[in-house]
Amino acid sequence: MLRAMNLAAASRLICFNKPYGVLSQFTPEGRWRGLKDFIDIPGVYVAGRLDADSEGLLLLTNDGKLQARISDPRHKMEKTYWVQVEGLPTEAALSQLRQGVQLNDGPTRPARAQLIEQPESLWNREPPVRVRQSIPTAWIELVISEGRNRQVRRMSAAVGFPTLRLIRAAIGPYSLNGLSPGTYQE
Repeated sequence: MLRAMNLAAASRLICFNKPYGVLSQFTPEGRWRGLKDFIDIPGVYVAGRLDADSEGLLLLTNDGKLQARISDPRHKMEKTYWVQVEGLPTEAALSQLRQGVQLNDGPTRPARAQLIEQPESLWNREPPVRVRQSIPTAWIELVISEGRNRQVRRMSAAVGFPTLRLIRAAIGPYSLNGLSPGTYQE
């Protein structure tokens, strides 16, 4: 009996590719869907958040210590984002991101930032991103070790390149690893 209870309490970690329009909670709200539309695993909770209008890796676990290690900024777990921005970022803008930028709630920690080609494994977003034909877009890979509210969007805007699409590709050692939107793996 004791052995069966220990097996039931084993740590679980779920990697989920959160689609656009889904909240980082099980319950839907307003126009946004909830995780219950995709994940039917009792006893797991979100480790960190991802805005409804952002896509990509969301981790869920039943282990409170692991949840804290992933989501608490004191642990400085790096998060990697693919950011489609309006305009063509200059080296000066990327340098600002690397040094940290001033936001209304204080300066950010230095980030790793580089221009990248559109990721090969990228899926079509529903609804598609609205782009203006007269303004080019570019992709930045941005790696941060904080998790402030809408931080990546605010950082790109602070250097003059508003975010059009935001995808979290990795959290520490965990990545999307080919997951399609709306799917997960344990």
